[in-house]
Amino acid sequence: MTPTQAVAAAFALSALASVALVVVYVIGGNAQIEGVLLALALGGIGAGIVVWAIRLLDVPIEAEEHESLASTPEQRSEAVSAAELETLSRRRFLVRLLLGAGAALTAALSIPALSLGPQPGRALFTTGWRPGSRVVDGDGQPIRPGDLGVGTVRTVFPEDAIGRADAATLLIRVRPADLRLEGDRAGWAPEGAIGYSKICTHAGCPVGLYRAEDNALLCPCHQSTFDVLRGAVPTFGPAARRLPQLPMGIDDDGYLVALDDFPEPVGPSFWNVTHEVES
Repeated sequence: MTPTQAVAAAFALSALASVALVVVYVIGGNAQIEGVLLALALGGIGAGIVVWAIRLLDVPIEAEEHESLASTPEQRSEAVSAAELETLSRRRFLVRLLLGAGAALTAALSIPALSLGPQPGRALFTTGWRPGSRVVDGDGQPIRPGDLGVGTVRTVFPEDAIGRADAATLLIRVRPADLRLEGDRAGWAPEGAIGYSKICTHAGCPVGLYRAEDNALLCPCHQSTFDVLRGAVPTFGPAARRLPQLPMGIDDDGYLVALDDFPEPVGPSFWNVTHEVES
């Protein structure tokens, strides 16, 4: 096999392996086969470039003294013309093969992007809470502020989304005079009933512990602690963002209802959530 044929075969093998990799992924995928095909695709291009560089690229001409074997000008002209045509044709052929192998490899390397799934859109910014949604317990029973004793906590949901994970809310009753909430948040805790997202803003664990003696919510996973009276700002642990507070009011029948969804995304922070560490 000539060097040109070896380079062409390497590039062709790379292109075929890349195409086969895409086909294997589309029909269901197999990690072992995909690994072998990726190795062939990368190795084919690498081997072809190495052989091309060593065997086909022009090298410096070294001259030795010897008796004159000069050809006639006509012979030299014909030889040069033939060599230039052959080199140009060979180079064009190999460059096209290299570009084809590169394009096939690019398609194969785009496979991980196909596995990312659809974009989430606004899904991470909304939960099951809607204006007017009644606050109910896990059994679907609506709750009045007076149903809770001071210092007690319940996990509640919207009446039409019971059990929905992103809507899980910790409902706590405190003395209204003890609350130190900012701005509009002061009006979101009727008669001292205040609600916070149950999903920790650090790693998404459920915040399931309430320390009534100092009005603190604790996440058992990494010990993040949140101050209930000050809008659930973090006071200890790795969490850097407070638990979102649920805007709540009381309907005509005296039951707690949501005034709106949480004002910020629940759970761990992501790319376009503004981090605000409060002391």
